[in-house]
Amino acid sequence: MKTAYDVLIRPVISEQSMEHTDLKKYVFEVAKDANKIEIKKAVEEAFGVKVQKISTTNVRGKAKRMGAYPAGQTAGWKKAVVKLTEDSKTIEFFEGMV
Repeated sequence: MKTAYDVLIRPVISEQSMEHTDLKKYVFEVAKDANKIEIKKAVEEAFGVKVQKISTTNVRGKAKRMGAYPAGQTAGWKKAVVKLTEDSKTIEFFEGMV
């Protein structure tokens, strides 16, 4: 059985994701095989909040190269946007970032 920290890999801290924290929307990188039910349980367990909605998307890796021939690609990952309920508390981890 997976723990909450096996599902949630890291929070995504970017300008676009920080704009939505006042709407109680938070962005996380999650395990590629995690589904919405597992992500909801993991966020509720790890932060003690109530989740209203989850949107997930698979982010494809970008083509990169260093030099002429060794063309490669960055790793693909899965992103989850978590919307909390109105009566839920905020996630303190994101408080000082804005």
